Amino acid sequence: MTVATKTYTPAEVTAFYDAHRTVRQYQTTADGSPLPLPADHLEAILHATQRAPTDATAQLYSLIRITRPELRARMAELTTNAHIATASEAFVVCADVRRVERVLQVSGKQAGQWPAIAIHFGIGDAVMAGTNLLTAAEMLGYQGCWIGGVLNGLDAIIDELGLPQGVLPFAALTIGTPAENAPYRPRVPRPLVIHTDTYHDGSDEEIREAVQVMNPIAARGDQPGDWARLLTMYFGQGGGMEAREPGLVAALKKQGLWAGNE
Repeated sequence: MTVATKTYTPAEVTAFYDAHRTVRQYQTTADGSPLPLPADHLEAILHATQRAPTDATAQLYSLIRITRPELRARMAELTTNAHIATASEAFVVCADVRRVERVLQVSGKQAGQWPAIAIHFGIGDAVMAGTNLLTAAEMLGYQGCWIGGVLNGLDAIIDELGLPQGVLPFAALTIGTPAENAPYRPRVPRPLVIHTDTYHDGSDEEIREAVQVMNPIAARGDQPGDWARLLTMYFGQGGGMEAREPGLVAALKKQGLWAGNE
């Protein structure tokens, strides 16, 4: 196969990624149901998804495409993200080691025991596939949203989607034509994210400067942005991540992916 290549200027690449937005409000049909993507657009997006890199040829991921209105509504409820019901396309992106185990089984081979490796490479493969999906959608003029809210109803989602052991939801992902003008979101200053040769922990002053840069991302209506407050809600003591932790541990055990001793 001859590989067709196209080069872009640095300015074009920068402009493409500057146009990225997280969008939760999508254009719908007159009755409020999802606006379907053209078949060739969906095909191109799914093709891009499967062209994602993978370790050891394994492709340790699966995407569950959510199409039935009643299942869309149920997933919106379980994730507490209403736009799953209205997006043109909605997926649950999963780490999946079951398929490799099935390939070995059908081929007369014996699968090993590597639950920690399963999470390491399975999540990595799932993220790369989902990122390809979203980037392809944006190339076609759509926008989307990663949804970490699968952790809000993880056990029920596993049951609703009939996920066997070895398959773990990582996130949901929606795409569609935007029906909102989402703001440009700041990012942490590069010296705290891109490290050269060794990790740079950041001085207290650099951290304070980063907080100032990021504060607008936490603004809500007339409420001024306070990034540390937002992070505390998620990652501080008594925050959302502590509340989610037991459910994720239980799901890892349920799906045969727990590498701990208990």
